[in-house]
Amino acid sequence: MALTRESAFLSVDALPEPLEATRVRKVPTGIADLDSIVDGGLPSGSTILLCGDIGAGMQEYVYTAASKTALVHERPEARHYYLGDRCDDSEVPDRVCYVTFSRSKEIILQELATSFNGDYYRAFRDHTVFKDFSSTYFRHSVVPASWTEQADVFDLPATNILEELVTFLDENAHDSMVVIDSLTDLAISDLVEVKDLVTTIKGMQRAAKRWNGLVYLLLTRGILERRQEQLLMDSTDGCLVFEWRSSPRSSNRQRYMYLEKFTGVLPHLPRDKIARFPTMVSANNGLVVVYMERIS
Repeated sequence: MALTRESAFLSVDALPEPLEATRVRKVPTGIADLDSIVDGGLPSGSTILLCGDIGAGMQEYVYTAASKTALVHERPEARHYYLGDRCDDSEVPDRVCYVTFSRSKEIILQELATSFNGDYYRAFRDHTVFKDFSSTYFRHSVVPASWTEQADVFDLPATNILEELVTFLDENAHDSMVVIDSLTDLAISDLVEVKDLVTTIKGMQRAAKRWNGLVYLLLTRGILERRQEQLLMDSTDGCLVFEWRSSPRSSNRQRYMYLEKFTGVLPHLPRDKIARFPTMVSANNGLVVVYMERIS
């Protein structure tokens, strides 16, 4: 039977009923203005690449997120004060897991203590699971064991640092905010091939969907080739970029933060909310957004 012009098109009645919206579990970032833009937080199970210029706020972001997570557990009645008004339906991770390869727990705590107030420092210290892979990281380097305050690395059995990382995450990452500080250390090390690192991150992205938390991966911008940065970005759910910008009319520099990519988040943001955030660091509030600039 020949099709008429009218029968070649589906009528409105023939269109399928719209599917019921699925509730996505959200995890607050701890940056109140960012959480208000992304409707209370980031999707649970997300792996997020934090890629930034040195000193542009990447470290302060994870310190703020981790400290506020700990503070809300200590003071649930102050949830709105620490997380903002849009986080009523979001779920705070049970704990923070902080992974390092070249930096010690003491260095991290000292940085936080000198940047933020005592409440942030104490809560972060008391509610964070630290894992330091220095023994494996410096195993075949010229760095002596006495410098890393670890056991003599030459007395340890040969291990693969990525396998150790996977084992630690399998045992600790469930219902946690995980901070891996940093991919830069792994990418420049002779211990790890970049292709193996990318494969591990791809696997981590899959596993994180069962962990019901957030995984933050820190990467200093400009250390790797652009292609390698893109491969790592493509292996994660989202990417937050931190950068310095200066005005031709002023010698002052300003920190900025923006969403470069986020599967499942950016498509739902109104155009006027896809923004670049000027940020500053406050001892009493951590990393905060000063105001918002629309990205044209």
